[in-house]
Amino acid sequence: MANALRPLLIVEDSDEDYDIALWVLRRLEFTRPVVRCTTGDDALEFLFQRGCYHGSPRPALVVLDLNLPGADGRHVLSSVKADARVRTIPVVILSTSSNPRDVEECYHAGASSYLTKPVDFERIQEVWRTLVAYWFGAALLLGDEPK
Repeated sequence: MANALRPLLIVEDSDEDYDIALWVLRRLEFTRPVVRCTTGDDALEFLFQRGCYHGSPRPALVVLDLNLPGADGRHVLSSVKADARVRTIPVVILSTSSNPRDVEECYHAGASSYLTKPVDFERIQEVWRTLVAYWFGAALLLGDEPK
């Protein structure tokens, strides 16, 4: 698969939060595939290409919720950043938690960014627009052509 087509992985158990993200991505005419995992365990299977995900493309970016069923986002983050095969994939935390301890732990574990989920519909749209503008507009991701 061509690098330009590497997917965005959204690890989110809330259908409502995921639906909002997809709505914003469609409005932005986002062209990459989007993959969703609803549990931390499923995300690890996808990232490490195990089981039904054998041969799946590695994502260009992971947007990771912290509070997930099974392995939580903290475990997913530390597992990704501990493995040379996937540690260079940027991981953006998108969580309802603004607890300074969570923020510090995630950055210490290797998070590329930490964003909080606003409860206001307009603000969460803005968070997603900003995330896409930065990571897929301004930043150069591994394997992508210069913009």
